[in-house]
Amino acid sequence: MTSAHRPCCAPAASPAAVVGTFPPAPGPAARPRSTRGQVRLPGGGFAMGDAFGEGYPADGETPVHAVRLKPFHIDETAVTNARFAAFVKETGHVTDAERHGSSAVFHLVVAAPEADVLGNAAGAPWWINVRGAHWRRPEGARSDITGRRNHPVVHVSWSDAAAYARWAGKRLPTEAEWEYAARGGLAGRRYAWGDELTPGGRWRCNIWQGRFPHVNTAEDGHVTTAPVKSYRPNGHGLWNTAGNVWEWCSDWFSPSYYADSPTADPHGPGTGTTRVLRGGSYLCHDSYCNRYRVAARSSNTPDSSSGNLGFRCANDADADDAAGEAS
Repeated sequence: MTSAHRPCCAPAASPAAVVGTFPPAPGPAARPRSTRGQVRLPGGGFAMGDAFGEGYPADGETPVHAVRLKPFHIDETAVTNARFAAFVKETGHVTDAERHGSSAVFHLVVAAPEADVLGNAAGAPWWINVRGAHWRRPEGARSDITGRRNHPVVHVSWSDAAAYARWAGKRLPTEAEWEYAARGGLAGRRYAWGDELTPGGRWRCNIWQGRFPHVNTAEDGHVTTAPVKSYRPNGHGLWNTAGNVWEWCSDWFSPSYYADSPTADPHGPGTGTTRVLRGGSYLCHDSYCNRYRVAARSSNTPDSSSGNLGFRCANDADADDAAGEAS
């Protein structure tokens, strides 16, 4: 398994936790549409894809193609532990990681008894399958989220993210919406802030510094997740669209989709086995994974979870926005 063929920073669910092993979790009742915590974007045309030829061929970041989007809303930040806790408290939702009994934790931060360490991910030994790791205990049984209310929730599967979005009166963004929003109005740039990774010598995102996967110098101030309003927002007012946590999109993934993607409001292939992930995470490093670029894409199975998988929500903008903001 190479970074070109697997999600670079997020292993797929283990064989013991495949789709169908457990019955689907009951979904929460849909709430009225809400644009709480979202920014409204005007839509319009943009060039989607990798204009620099820096992507992995198996990720399908090319060809660069014209896309036109209707206006839409999108969360200004990834969903936090505090917001996810409110969802769980009201609905009783049990995440896939909790139902499966384990989730993937980066090897340097495991906080669990030895008996809870169930093995390494195939082809990515820096990922440890840890019994009892889930969103409330992100590093294992000896960890918790005290002091991390404003950090992005992690160990959430695509299915968990979709359930939260339904409860919140929102939906997951399409991949095209995500890239348009992440670009912040900058056309054809490598990152959400321009083409240079550290303009003026300053870090603008939470990724790995040092020698992956053993030494993280944390020059950007963080070893794992950062608060959702770290660094600076992009030109559209979105925070942390590069690094920090991978973010689920609504689309099924196909590496060949860009070749015949519709121009107007593409929603991805009609079927698939994995869902799109965008944005990279705190584990991305250019020595093996440069997917913190704004055009970069990855994917994983809908039931997979790990310590760097999160999400943000979106919404249509063709309803009464004032009513949504008041909810």
